[in-house]
Amino acid sequence: MIRVVIFLVVTTVLAAAAVWIADRPGDIAINWIGYHIETSIGVAAAALVVFAAIAIAIWSFARGLITLPDFLSVFMRRRRIARGYAAITRGLIAVGAGDPYAARRFAREAHRIVSDEPLTLLLGAQSAQLAGNRAVAEQMFQLMAAREDTKLIGLHGLFVEAQRRDDSAAARLYAEEAARAAPSLAWAGGAVLEFRCASGDWVGALEALERNMQHDLIARTAYLRQRGVLLTARALSLMDTERDAARSMILEAVKLVPDLVPAVSLAGRLLAEAGEQRRAARFIERAWRANPHPDLAEVYAHLRPGDSARDRLARVETLARLAEGHLESAYAVARTAIGAREFAVARTNLAPFLGAPTQRVAMLMAEIEDLENGDVGRAREWIAKALNAERDPAWTADGVVSDKWLPISPVTGRLDAFQWKVPLAHLGAPVPVIEERLFRTVVPDVVENIAPERSREIEQDDIKTVPHARVPDKVTQHPSPTPPPTAAIPSAVFPARRPEAVIPLIHVPDDPGPEAEREEDPTIEHQGQGWRRLRGLFW
Repeated sequence: MIRVVIFLVVTTVLAAAAVWIADRPGDIAINWIGYHIETSIGVAAAALVVFAAIAIAIWSFARGLITLPDFLSVFMRRRRIARGYAAITRGLIAVGAGDPYAARRFAREAHRIVSDEPLTLLLGAQSAQLAGNRAVAEQMFQLMAAREDTKLIGLHGLFVEAQRRDDSAAARLYAEEAARAAPSLAWAGGAVLEFRCASGDWVGALEALERNMQHDLIARTAYLRQRGVLLTARALSLMDTERDAARSMILEAVKLVPDLVPAVSLAGRLLAEAGEQRRAARFIERAWRANPHPDLAEVYAHLRPGDSARDRLARVETLARLAEGHLESAYAVARTAIGAREFAVARTNLAPFLGAPTQRVAMLMAEIEDLENGDVGRAREWIAKALNAERDPAWTADGVVSDKWLPISPVTGRLDAFQWKVPLAHLGAPVPVIEERLFRTVVPDVVENIAPERSREIEQDDIKTVPHARVPDKVTQHPSPTPPPTAAIPSAVFPARRPEAVIPLIHVPDDPGPEAEREEDPTIEHQGQGWRRLRGLFW
């Protein structure tokens, strides 16, 4: 519509000009170097238009002759670039389709035609990766990393290749360089955080986390959780050298993540040492409502070191009422009640869970039977139940169980990987991992109480579970001044102490595995030491 209006306006103007000239006729006379020309206005105007058209045509022809070489050069270049991009397109399609031969052929063609294009380098690297030629792929990525326009993708490729050959030092170097060049890169920010955590550089990890948050690489909730974990790890590393700094860090961690059990446990201990028992109790009670955990109960029971066993029991009962009916509440009360010699309280709290007891519950009942009544038969019965009882939760991450919480996974280096859950619960019922012959050697009376059929089942299962386990032919019993009701477990087989370590779920063949260090309660008589040490078999 606009074009029609413009056309009509132009036509109207020209027509008006023609009418105006026609209404005002006149002559034009030209005298030039002896020539005399006379003509009308209309003829002169027409001649002027024709002359202008001829001049424009001559100029265009001359200009075309002058610019013809450049035109041909640009045409050939554009044609070559089009062919090169066609080869790159087909090569990328071949890479996506998984055709290494076609990808390599198109990569060579693209390199021959447009070798200086960034996509040519990318196609060469990807075709080399598809063909399994890591050396060529790394060379291509190095070429890209040396250019400003392809530096980031080159660093990413070098990072991936370094990870594939398990060169963590090189991978960290590439990730750090990429993060400095472009802080908004998600892969670089995450890798830098992971590498700094794996090396124990908690200060650097906190800096990397802050940078990731500033560039919106992490959600707010995840940021708060990870910062709390990192502050807890940093506080644990400073416990022996800078206790005041550790306390301020752990209090910030509890503020960020109130239900983080390791942070709350450490904060409770530090506050109790400083005489702030009420504040410590508030932190533990808030965390207990969200996540009952035995570490919280242990710290809560010992907020006042000078309290008697009955005072600790009263305090733990107060904590247990905040999560009434939970297994951890019942276990915490029962464990403290045994130390206070209140066996009826312990039985009452464990009663709802005796239908399908876990290993901890079964072993605790065995200890109650032994300490309260000296009923060795009932204690043996509970130990036999513990053989096939359901596992108890533990700190688990990536198929590894640790006797304590760790900030990162020892397998993948993932931050905040450990969770309090039943190890490998998705694999089904637990399989006995203690050899029946070793169990007979250590505790012969218990094995005699098991039916012969069940003994054969245990032996077959143990052979399947631990095919190469080394079993001592003879275990020497260590004499004790006050013999316990049952045979004591030899320290050579099950040591009383073990180093703090991360252990796999299934012990390595020829390695019985480290056992957890147990804290002795001074209120329990020496006759219960045999059962407490025996609990190391199952818990």
